[in-house]
This record gives sequence, structure tokens and C-alpha cells, in this order.
Amino acid sequence: MLQLIPHPAHPPLRVGAIAARVLSLDANWCVLRWKVEGAADLVVPPFAGRARTDGLWQTTCFELFVAPVHYLAQIPDPAHAEPVEACAPIPAGPGSTVSRILRQAQDERLRQAQDERREGWGDEGGATGYTEFNFSPSERWAAYDFNGYRTGMAERAVPRPPVITPRRGGDVLFCDVAIPVVALPPLPWRYGLTAVIEEAGGVKSFWAAVHAQDVPDFHDPACLSATLAAPDAA
Repeated sequence: MLQLIPHPAHPPLRVGAIAARVLSLDANWCVLRWKVEGAADLVVPPFAGRARTDGLWQTTCFELFVAPVHYLAQIPDPAHAEPVEACAPIPAGPGSTVSRILRQAQDERLRQAQDERREGWGDEGGATGYTEFNFSPSERWAAYDFNGYRTGMAERAVPRPPVITPRRGGDVLFCDVAIPVVALPPLPWRYGLTAVIEEAGGVKSFWAAVHAQDVPDFHDPACLSATLAAPDAA
């Protein structure tokens, strides 16, 4: 279970907590779940049917980032980074008391993540490519491959679309996503589960287990803070 935290520069309106997890994994399906608490003012895109769609991150959207366990990536100077449409850079918001509190609570965690990013994950010759999946409560979805940090973006082949099931009850939203295993990179993974949350009035917050930059950036390798091992051979 990953407890996601909002980026300090973009505090939420009423959403108080988001948890995300790999619910199950077998030979055919990988099932993910996001739980959003404090969802009374959450903007939920209306049902639109299963179809690949770009730009889902512009409103409430749940995301999976997957990379090999030996993933290595160089983060360029933000002033020279080329934006991509899958999840474009977001300008930093004004400071606030909430932002300062959140930042203080994360400081040690961020330092550790940044140290990992500088030192690299795994052994020499680590991979630089990764995959991004976007899932909307509307049942629209997207999948992209990258050959480096925000570079070489291409649509990922997905033979069978994911099954997205949002459920809302009271002040809580669940979003379950079943992804065909044939659409996923091979295990083992380093991965991140993230969320873009839009609330009433256009308030947006950006949730991940780790934020390592002054602006939200789910493509940062530090956001891929969890690991999932390959199953043992029978």
C-alpha cells in the first residue's frame, strides 16, 4: 500500500488522503486500486466508454509509471526540459502554510529520494526507458513508452484495453483498474502510482508517494519508489 501525498505547491481543497496499491496480479491481469478520501468536491469525468485518449491528466486521473528495477535516468535542467503532452510540467503554485507543513514533513524522505536519483538504481548499465499509463474514471485510458526522461514518447501497444471501475460512496471514491498482463512490461518493476485530482473551482493537486522537485513531476525517477518482484518459477 502506497500512501500518496500532495505536492506542497498545490494543496488540495478537501481531499484528505489517497492510498494506492497493487491489489492482485496473476497470469492474466494486474489489478490496481486507488482510494480517495474527502471526495465530496471531487470532479469526476463522466462515463465516456473505453477508448485510448490523450490529455487525461488535465482533470482527475490515476496513473501508473513502470520501469525496470535497474532504471537510471538523467534529469535535465528544467529550463531546458522539453515538455510532452502525456503529463506536461506544471508551474509551481504560491506558498502557503499547508505547503510549508507538507514540505517540512517530507524533507528527509525527499533527501533520500534525491540521493537515490543521483547514485542510480541497481547496477551498471541500467535501463533508461519507462512506461506511463493514464486511467480516467470516465473509462478512457492512455499508455506511452519513453526511451529516456520525457523523451522519445510513443504510444504503447495495448492488445486489450484496461477495465476501469470507479465506485463512489459518501465521501470516498475507489477506482479499480484491471490491466491485461500482456500490455505490461515484464517483471520485476520499479513503479509509481500517482494521481491528478481536480476539485470544485478547478483546484488541482498532484499526488505521489515521493515528490523530489519544486514542481510536480511524476516522470522523476524518485516517484518510482516501489518495487514488484517477478513471481517465483513453479
